[in-house]
Amino acid sequence: LVNSKTLFVFAFQTGHTTGPSLNNDKLYKFAYTAEVYVDQGKASLQKSVGYRISSGVDVNLLWRNPDNDDDQLIKVMIRDVQVENVKERPAAKNIFKGKSTEKIIGKEYLEALQRPIVLELVRGKVKNFYSYEDEPGFTQNIKRGLASLFQLQLHSGATREVDISGTCNTTYQVRQDQVTKIKALDSCEIEKQGFTSHNQILDVSMKATSATIYALEDSFIKSIKAEENYVLFMNSRRKTSAKIVSKQRLDLKSVQAGPGLIAGKQVASVIKTLDSSYVAVTLVAEPVKSECKKCPSLSEHWQSIREHLYPEKLSKAEAARSFLSFIQNIRKATKEEILQIIRSEKKELLPQVVDAVTSAQTPESLEAMLEFLDFKDTSTSVLQERFLYACGFASHPSEMLLKSLTTAFKGDVANEEIRETLVIVMGALIRKLCDREGCKLPAVVEAKRLILSRLEKAKKDDNVRMYLLALKNALLPEAIPQLLKYAESGEGPISSLAATALQRYNPSFLPKEVKETMNRIYHQNRKVHEKTVRTTAAAIILNSNPSYMEVKNILLSIGELSLEMNKYMLSMIQDILQFEMPSSKTVRKVLKDMRAHNYDRFAKMGSSSAYSGYITRGPDVTSTYSLDILYSGSGILRRSNVNIQLFDRNAELHASQVVIEAQGLESIIAATPDEGEENLDSFAGMSAILFDVQLRPVTFFQGYGDLMSKMLSATGDSMNVVKALILLTDYSQEIQLQSGPRASTDFLGGLAIDISGGMEFSLWYRESKTNVKNRVAMFIAGNTEVDSFFIKTGMETTLEVETTLNFISTVQFSQYPFLVCMQMDRVESPFRRYVTKYESLPSGRRYTAKRGKAELLAGNEYPLHQENSDMCKKVFGTKSDSSSSWF
Repeated sequence: LVNSKTLFVFAFQTGHTTGPSLNNDKLYKFAYTAEVYVDQGKASLQKSVGYRISSGVDVNLLWRNPDNDDDQLIKVMIRDVQVENVKERPAAKNIFKGKSTEKIIGKEYLEALQRPIVLELVRGKVKNFYSYEDEPGFTQNIKRGLASLFQLQLHSGATREVDISGTCNTTYQVRQDQVTKIKALDSCEIEKQGFTSHNQILDVSMKATSATIYALEDSFIKSIKAEENYVLFMNSRRKTSAKIVSKQRLDLKSVQAGPGLIAGKQVASVIKTLDSSYVAVTLVAEPVKSECKKCPSLSEHWQSIREHLYPEKLSKAEAARSFLSFIQNIRKATKEEILQIIRSEKKELLPQVVDAVTSAQTPESLEAMLEFLDFKDTSTSVLQERFLYACGFASHPSEMLLKSLTTAFKGDVANEEIRETLVIVMGALIRKLCDREGCKLPAVVEAKRLILSRLEKAKKDDNVRMYLLALKNALLPEAIPQLLKYAESGEGPISSLAATALQRYNPSFLPKEVKETMNRIYHQNRKVHEKTVRTTAAAIILNSNPSYMEVKNILLSIGELSLEMNKYMLSMIQDILQFEMPSSKTVRKVLKDMRAHNYDRFAKMGSSSAYSGYITRGPDVTSTYSLDILYSGSGILRRSNVNIQLFDRNAELHASQVVIEAQGLESIIAATPDEGEENLDSFAGMSAILFDVQLRPVTFFQGYGDLMSKMLSATGDSMNVVKALILLTDYSQEIQLQSGPRASTDFLGGLAIDISGGMEFSLWYRESKTNVKNRVAMFIAGNTEVDSFFIKTGMETTLEVETTLNFISTVQFSQYPFLVCMQMDRVESPFRRYVTKYESLPSGRRYTAKRGKAELLAGNEYPLHQENSDMCKKVFGTKSDSSSSWF
């Protein structure tokens, strides 16, 4: 078989079935290029950063199996290596300018790269890859990328194939003079390092494609073109994206007379004859990473950022940026390095250090925290709480973390609030591990058993409440019977807590017993319930695909309820219709019945309300808010509830909920309590959910004596509910490019958050006010980098925003119906985004291209229902200037 134009000869005669065959005594000379580009997702490659390796490649046949023509050894040698920019660039911006290849790559690496490899091809597939044992991983991977191009088959069909990318599903399409190889990169089995965020909305998605085209001429290969694309984007903002493109090209330039074949019957003897130093190594890439030679130590890095993490600066974007960079450095640190910072830092900065160390989620950082914190010591309760909440917000918690907390809970915990927080956070970790198919892990099984069994045996209300809060986070199917028991049979706050825990379950997973129990609670079939429990029960029914009769019975009950509950239920029904919630079709059907829908029922007076609206409606994520507020018949707040939810095409996230509850305050203004609420203790408190994690509730006052002392000493100051640094987006993946280099992509999103709330009460002006302030600063950093042993090229993307969301409700109860004004607004918010593309050599020579945009997002007062707007005019129209002086 002779043809001077060819690299391979594909003979279709007997003995040659699926693979290529080289001619004897010929040397095939190629031009080879491997290019890497990094840019934004939808950008053209014209201004991308990257590099090109170009070289000659010599290939010749060493040996053919005398018993099987399809079994052959070929020698492949890279020569005349050049490194250059992937696109032409002026000399001042060319980091390779004036540097020889030896200077760029290094003499040792260049020599290694030009040492030949030997491939055993059997029916077109690489059966063995022979190289040198002491070969540097970087150069070995470049050779693997070249060797993988030599694999192909000449008939269409799907197969599972091993190459540099791992073991992958591969499809071949053969048409006349062209063979196309499609590799499904998401199917490749290869050792990977990395993790993703717990919630899909906060996570990053990746789309990857790989295609190789073999061009044939007169049934012979003329050229090979391979292209691989990786596109990554944030699910919450798809414009924040990155792209890595890897291209390879192999072109036949000439065929010359070459060395003869080596005689032998076995591959092993031929390899030994050729060079006894050769060993068979896997074609799958080996993980390699260049070491950072000039990187600061953890201590040095901390000193450079610590000033941004003082408590008074925590609502600034710079705090979130510093938090994220600190986490990345902690992930490379030892336990001793971490402990050195924790033990030497001053008190006001320690909570922020604890947030970062815990969020790093490495075995070393967990060991450091557990060694530093002593749950028997009440003096470090603030740090213990910050540690536990950071555990609750963990993006990819480990079984070891849950096991450590379970051990701590079983041990001696000096502070009762910390003990409560411990078990609440254990519930959050159970849910996160179960969501990742870890429900049967020993630590998860043990933690579930502990919470459920202790709830069953609990006698004190405080203990019952603690385990119910844990189940409100865990959302275990096996906990539903106990939650139903406490919702229907429990007293006051316990019943309300169990009902709100059931409200957090996905309605499609709730058994029929749940709706049956909720109907009994709402309609008070077995006992009288507080209105907070009844309204929660109604919300669960209406959100769980209610039947026609269930909706009808709820509507028929309106008119028979207390005035404020009447008004609240009407408002809830109207909100379902206006916001087109899933049950709105059934509600509309029922409203055609005049017995359910008449003036007497729908014209009830009152000040309670429920309202939902949109904060943003974007192509990627939609955010909604809901405000509902329930009063007692005397005009005193019973419950206000502010929710923010995020939705995308496939997922949702309960971003925040702040509930302020009060009870038993009627005696202060000599009013009559509502039915079922005659014996309630005076109480006011706040409960919060943050990013799907229920936090430990905060009490403003408990009991009449505590209430009076708080009123007499009140300053009107808000109580802090949450002040923390939270790691939201935490995505890290390593990508093996088929041309040889390894890429890494990291997206981190951090939130500096300060939520405070308060309740003020003026007997003199017969007015109360609740105020919830959410101050947040968010910073997102994405870094996509291709790391070759001689160059790093990549792109950094940053986004930052600072904003405040206020919710204020003012109630004047000097008359009935009392006046209620709800206000929700977002202040003017700075928003900045930057993209930095770079190329850098180990010598320090660097090319950087940066562009960005800063803008001011206008503030916004969210329009609630018209009735609220009318009442606000009355409230602020009737208030005298002196009414700002409380008590």
